[in-house]
Amino acid sequence: MRLLLAILICISIAISASAQYSADDALAAQYYRNGDFEKALTLYQKLYNNNASLYYEPYLNSLLQLKQYAEAEKLTRKLSKTYPDNYTYAIDYGRVLQQKGEQKQAEDWLNGLIRTMPASEEDIRNLATAFYRTENFEYVVKTLLNGRERLHNNDAFAFELVSVYRFTKNKPMLVEEYLNIMSKNQALLPQAEKVMASVFDDNKDYDLLKTALLKRIQKEPQNTAYAELLTWQYLQQQQFDMALKQAIALDKRLNENGERIYDMAGIFMANNKYQEATQALQYVIGKGEGNPNYIPAKVQLLNCQYQLLTTGSTFSAAQLQQLEAGYLELLSKYGRSVSTAFAMKQLAHLQAYHLNKSAEAETLLKELIALPRLPASMLAQAKLDLADIYIRDNSPWEASLLYGQVEKQFPGDPLAQEAKFRNARLSYFMGDFTWAKAQTDVLKGSTSQLIANDALNLSLLIAEHSDNPADSMALKHYAYADLLIYKGRLDEAIASLDSITKEQTGTSLADDILMAKAKIYQQQHNWQQMVNALQEVTSNYSTGIWADDAWFMLGDIYQHQLNDTKKAADCYQKILTDYPGSLLLAEARQRYRLLRGDKVTE
Repeated sequence: MRLLLAILICISIAISASAQYSADDALAAQYYRNGDFEKALTLYQKLYNNNASLYYEPYLNSLLQLKQYAEAEKLTRKLSKTYPDNYTYAIDYGRVLQQKGEQKQAEDWLNGLIRTMPASEEDIRNLATAFYRTENFEYVVKTLLNGRERLHNNDAFAFELVSVYRFTKNKPMLVEEYLNIMSKNQALLPQAEKVMASVFDDNKDYDLLKTALLKRIQKEPQNTAYAELLTWQYLQQQQFDMALKQAIALDKRLNENGERIYDMAGIFMANNKYQEATQALQYVIGKGEGNPNYIPAKVQLLNCQYQLLTTGSTFSAAQLQQLEAGYLELLSKYGRSVSTAFAMKQLAHLQAYHLNKSAEAETLLKELIALPRLPASMLAQAKLDLADIYIRDNSPWEASLLYGQVEKQFPGDPLAQEAKFRNARLSYFMGDFTWAKAQTDVLKGSTSQLIANDALNLSLLIAEHSDNPADSMALKHYAYADLLIYKGRLDEAIASLDSITKEQTGTSLADDILMAKAKIYQQQHNWQQMVNALQEVTSNYSTGIWADDAWFMLGDIYQHQLNDTKKAADCYQKILTDYPGSLLLAEARQRYRLLRGDKVTE
């Protein structure tokens, strides 16, 4: 019984002491945060005396905050002698000297640590880590470079140095270190590209890389990693012609099958560089029909011509017919199969939207949908395209059925969300605003920013113009005009929009009508009229639901059609500054940074 009582008393004392330490610890930390360092020091000194290893650092920092350098020097000096293998105390002694203002003595002391460290990787790393702890990055680098000399190994500590150079944004040394690494390990090229892309800020940084690479290539022409990195560098600076030349030279040198050139053509097309894309694809095609990328390159070459033609300011019926003939020739020669599925999809779009051949387009898409082993995503896209054409041909029920199929087949997928939105838009076209709004309200949280933005705009459009019978009737007329735009009956659409303005002076749909007209002018490639309509929206309806969209569309026109990058950047910046809640914010920021010359995303 007495023994049990004694044990309980000991436990009680231990718990009480532990609680006291915990309370003192919390109070000391609070004093330190509040800048009351004298009270913090009193408690930390007490805590340090009971647990030196745990409270050493806050105790030392409190001494330094109060400029009690003599005590701090005594503490660190004593510990560095007691524990010579623990570099923390020796480096802290140097830190005390620095804060005392004794810079020369501090430098001599810290350099002495480097000079006298044992010539072993473990000791060198331990000292570098101790310097890193105090954020003394200059001495981290000194330690590692000195360690290389001591070990007679110029490749040692490469990744530690890369880490420091990256953290401190020492770009010249980061480049040199990675080039040193790749002189022996070319497999690290992707890592080097990723790290440099995260550190580099503008074209000056990429010029620095290019200069270093050209020197290396002269010294080590056999190292293809340098040539590949140079190709990547050209892409980052949007010097696409130089990137293509470099890539072709590599392809020939390594006797490759054009795979890198084919991939690069995709980058060119994503950046609307169709001339360079055409050259790249023609190079791949020139390798002959036995090449595995021959048919894909043929398909993409037609797609390149299609994009170049349909995104231009003008194109003739003869040019469209020639492009159609190219597609038909491809399908005739290589058949209608999974390998030509994309060509079938593009040809159907060309026929339906530019050649007034909806029946032929529908037939082609049905053939595409029936292909065996067709990838699920292509099947869904073909069904969406066919449904869109059904709407243009006044077959809304068939369209709704296909949209519903895609939504059910891909639950949770962006394709399902796209199908759901198109079905909601169809309900809006048909005047079923209640159902359309219910569906778009669900889609406002879509993982796709584009779908979420479109859904939000349609939901707000319906909500803002359904309060009374007059507004609802005007919205029905507007929805019909929107449907005419969708069907490509642009002149009728403009007449319908103008009739709303005439019948309802000062209509609340005024900004919506301007946006609808802007879309019409876009399809007509009437860029100046489009700019005028959008500028009226940004000037007169800056707080309306379309303001951020109008600024974004203006930026896109200036960037891709009018070649005025300054005005384009200003438009994107307007979204960043005035519309921080816009769903277009991320894309606007990326485009703004690209136009400013920060980086290129592949």
